[in-house]
Amino acid sequence: MAFDFGASSGRAILGAFDGRKLAMDEIHRFENNPVYLRGTYYWDFLALYRETLNGLAAGRESGFDSIGIDTWGVDFGLLDSKGDLVQNPVHYRDARTKGMVAELQEKAGLDLHLRTGTETMEINTAVQLYALAKCCPDLLERAGGALMMPDLFGYFLTGAKTAEYSIASTTQMLDPHSGQWDKGLAQAIGIKDGLFPDVAPSGGELGRLLPEIQKELNIGGARVISVAGHDTESAIVAVPAEEEDFFYISCGTWSLMGTELRAPIINEGTARMGVTNEGGYGGRIQFLKNLAGLWLLQEARRQYMREGRPYGYPELGQMALGEKPFAYLIDPDAPEFAPPGDMPRRIRGFCERTGQGSPERPGEIARCIYESTALKYRLAFDGICALTGKDYSRVHMVGGGTKAGILCQMAANALGRELAAGSPEATAIGNIAVQLISLGELGGLGEARAMARESFPETVYSPQDGDAWLEALDRFRGIVGRA
Repeated sequence: MAFDFGASSGRAILGAFDGRKLAMDEIHRFENNPVYLRGTYYWDFLALYRETLNGLAAGRESGFDSIGIDTWGVDFGLLDSKGDLVQNPVHYRDARTKGMVAELQEKAGLDLHLRTGTETMEINTAVQLYALAKCCPDLLERAGGALMMPDLFGYFLTGAKTAEYSIASTTQMLDPHSGQWDKGLAQAIGIKDGLFPDVAPSGGELGRLLPEIQKELNIGGARVISVAGHDTESAIVAVPAEEEDFFYISCGTWSLMGTELRAPIINEGTARMGVTNEGGYGGRIQFLKNLAGLWLLQEARRQYMREGRPYGYPELGQMALGEKPFAYLIDPDAPEFAPPGDMPRRIRGFCERTGQGSPERPGEIARCIYESTALKYRLAFDGICALTGKDYSRVHMVGGGTKAGILCQMAANALGRELAAGSPEATAIGNIAVQLISLGELGGLGEARAMARESFPETVYSPQDGDAWLEALDRFRGIVGRA
């Protein structure tokens, strides 16, 4: 059973492997609704834990041998000396870290990227902990420990604590060469040594479900496997590439695009571009760029729903196809698009500020988001190719973005490369694949990707309208530079 917690919803998915193909069945889906309370933006962890139990109960009749949990990155829960939550985990989009990056870098006397190999962002765990040490030192004093989100769920299911490698690497607190915590950086942040458990490789067994959970739900003691806990890394396990060197886009709320390496690349060029060296399954390094994914479209749709216009994503895609190409372009990663809220209004403001006029119709907004996202992919692709000294004739896309044929085609057009769209359920596939490896049913990463190819064939998009997209790319570079 794979539990996949996204920023807006979660699922429990049963996987059945016949030795060649994987079949999956979503047995429980639930919303993930953060809560504003007294000026702080929290994850409702207790509600998510209850939904986890509901998912386990939903799988009771079919039965399952093991459980894996993946979530979004960077967020964590504090535990007191008795092992209870100190408070609900705070959402990475909370305002507490605003303006904290420069302050932390000055205090630490170092460039965080050059030290850790991670893109320096306000949402990162290191910055969150620095903000917490400044505003609420009493909370850190009360904390006997901290766990990243997938590890937190695993702890409450088994009683065992861990810091799985992939999710730990999202903190910007690891030594990129040893893969262990950077104790000097923790001291600069202002947190005690040993706040997190030692980093452990992906794929280890945490333990079995606690007896009280087995009794409450009338289920057996399934093993809980510490899979690649960062959802991006689970998705990359399931990229159905045959080639050793491959380029991928994992597109959901965020887009993570890059390539798999054996060792990190960290230099002034990676610092300028803001590339991340993230830990992957099997000790691999994912050399990737974090970009806005479907977030802008999700927020735009939420705004239209608040206005009584409940458009579905396919409907917005069709509206977008009916609008004029390249009429409006934005930088999807501009700071004003990061917080939740009225996204169409912010997009109009960006376009007006950059002298493009004002997109009004939902189709214009949607087309602007899709085209701008695809063009941002091209900038990141070119940058990563330059930093690695490699080129790629094909790009593999996995994740929820593969459901949007319009985005897949536009990405192929913008990249000028063939785009092979895999399963939208890549995160769950990779989660289950690591469980199968841990249980001895698969022989390793190569067999996991072969299973993904066999079970979920890719849809190939060939690039079109190359001259028009290159012309738009030149204009887009200017818009991003002015923003």
